[in-house]
Amino acid sequence: MALTKADIATSLFDEIGLTKREAKEIVELFFDQICEALAKGQQVKISGFGNFELHDKAERPGRNPKTGEMIPVSARRVVTFRSGQKLRARVEVYAGKKAHDAESAQDK
Repeated sequence: MALTKADIATSLFDEIGLTKREAKEIVELFFDQICEALAKGQQVKISGFGNFELHDKAERPGRNPKTGEMIPVSARRVVTFRSGQKLRARVEVYAGKKAHDAESAQDK
């Protein structure tokens, strides 16, 4: 299951009491700010969540997997995400709990 912008807006509506329109606008503005900063070449740091960074990749040789023909992969700029320690810790706790629950279900 994927978390969508609509899901986030619905959570704002349910938990904070914003109107659906306000919640949707806030979510859109949030992601627009991230996009604008990255487009300007800035790094985006969200405390407790992680960092969005831009990396320039050089041109490199590639291969068409269907034909085996060698083709150059052009230089490009990509966005990467590195999770913060707090997010990593929460994911690890969840993954550990999920693995523990699966083991418990097998033992029964």
